Parts: sequence; C-alpha cells; structure tokens
Amino acid sequence: MTAEVREGQTFAGASLLVRYLNFVKLPHTLFALPFALVGVLAASRVAAVSLRIVLLVTVAFTAARWVAMGFNRIADRRYDALNPRTRDRELPTGALTLTQAWLSVILAALVFVAAAGLLNPLCLALSPVALGWVMLYSLTKRFTWWTHLWLGLGLAIAPVGGYLAVTGRWSDPWWVLPAITVAVATWVAGFDIFYALPDEDFDRRSGLRSAVVKLGERRSILLAKLLHGLTIPALVAFGFGAGFGVWYYVGVVVATGILAYEHHLVRPGDHSRLDAAFFTMNGVMALVVFGFALMDRIV
Repeated sequence: MTAEVREGQTFAGASLLVRYLNFVKLPHTLFALPFALVGVLAASRVAAVSLRIVLLVTVAFTAARWVAMGFNRIADRRYDALNPRTRDRELPTGALTLTQAWLSVILAALVFVAAAGLLNPLCLALSPVALGWVMLYSLTKRFTWWTHLWLGLGLAIAPVGGYLAVTGRWSDPWWVLPAITVAVATWVAGFDIFYALPDEDFDRRSGLRSAVVKLGERRSILLAKLLHGLTIPALVAFGFGAGFGVWYYVGVVVATGILAYEHHLVRPGDHSRLDAAFFTMNGVMALVVFGFALMDRIV
C-alpha cells in the first residue's frame, strides 16, 4: 500500500512571518537559485561581476519565485482544500487570508521588476514576460498534460536571467543559454513528475491534468528517467560552451550520481521516500553543480 505523503520543508511557529515563509515554501528556493548563480558564473567569463549584481540576482530570483508560488497557492486554493496532502496549507486552513496572499504576491512582483530594472534595460524589458510565464504555470493543469515541462522552463529562466543580468546580452556561442535551459527544464520536469505521483487519483477525480494522469505511474517514472537522461548531457554542453574546466565536470559527475540515487528512492507503488527524493536530493544537486562551478572559477 502506498503511504500517504504529507508536505514537509516548513518552519515551526505561528507568527505572520513564519506563515508567509511556509506559504511560499521558502526552502524550495534551493532548487533553482544555485542555477541562477551558475548563470552568473558563466557570464563572469565575459563580463565583470560585482557583489551588487549578485545581490540583485538573488533578490530578483527570490521575488519571482515568491510570485510564482504565491499565485499557485491562490489559484489552487480550492483544490488544496480537498486534497489530503495539501489541505493544511495556509489558505485552506485560514492561516493567511486571500487578501494577505495577494498583497504578498503583488509586493514580490514589484520587488522583482525593480531589481530587474536595477540590473540592466534588457532584464527590465523581459521581467513582465518572466512573471507571466511563471504565473501561468499555476493554470496549466487545467489545459495541458505537460505542466511539468512548463514548470521546468519557468525555473530555467533562472540561469538565463543570471547570465543576462551580468552581460545584458545573449550568450556567445548562442547555444550556451539554450543548453542550460534544457538542463534545468528537464531536471525540474523530472522531479516534478515524482512530486505528482501521490496526487494521481485526486487529480484524475478532479479533472486536473498531468503526465502521471495521462501515462500512469510506471510510464511516468520512465518519462522522468528519460528527462533526467537529457539533463546530464545538457549540463556537459553548457559547461563546454561556457568555458568551464575540470572541476565543473566533476560536479556534473556527482550530480549524475545524485539523480541516480533519486531514482533509486522512487519506485512504483512506494512513495514513502518521495520527500527525500524530491527535496533533499534535488536541493543537494543544485548546490553541487553551483559549488563545483564556483570552484572551477576560483581555483
């Protein structure tokens, strides 16, 4: 029998700050912020990077992720109230009001646009596009089976944005940024399929769409394997095009091992270790790739 998977990665306490941090699952920032900084590291080979830029990229990414997660909670609040896995979230329980939720999303959007504007004109011009994409993700389960790839492309904005924040222009060679986009998009889509496994029955009954509903559990896990099979060569291609050296590739090897272990944890009919696979391993993988890329730049 499949064990019920309940949400983790939350902070203890009942203060308004804690409720807001849990509302947007702040620890999940570890998933993609390191990749935004990998984009900064790649750009540092062609343009100077200041502490100001790094701080603005961090603020911009965190704000954009707040908008995406906050709007997702608002859009899905009725479904969350009916799903045993999500009914304890802040909006279904009344820990936050809908007005409080909207105010935080609007404020985060303003912070994101302001940070983008302080970086350069290109980032400012693209900021509404980025916000529109990550917000629309919350509605994709109503009209497409491939919501996981939409999310993946949303998080793939992070390394591209990090690069553009430094350079203000597209990469040379042109395929460097598409390579890291493929890497992050397939990585995120793969683990998001894992995250959707416990909700298969609920999503099916509720008329929501996902790869798991479309393909079933076993074939969805196979799809996640195929997606992650694209992640690694895309990381290699990005490293080659961006001019990284041996330490970066050591990080890719370690990341490959982490993904393999993640797939060992998640098996058809057994979701008991899904939380470890979804959060811990993916957070570690992102940090590993960034850490070794940073080592490659400073050693």
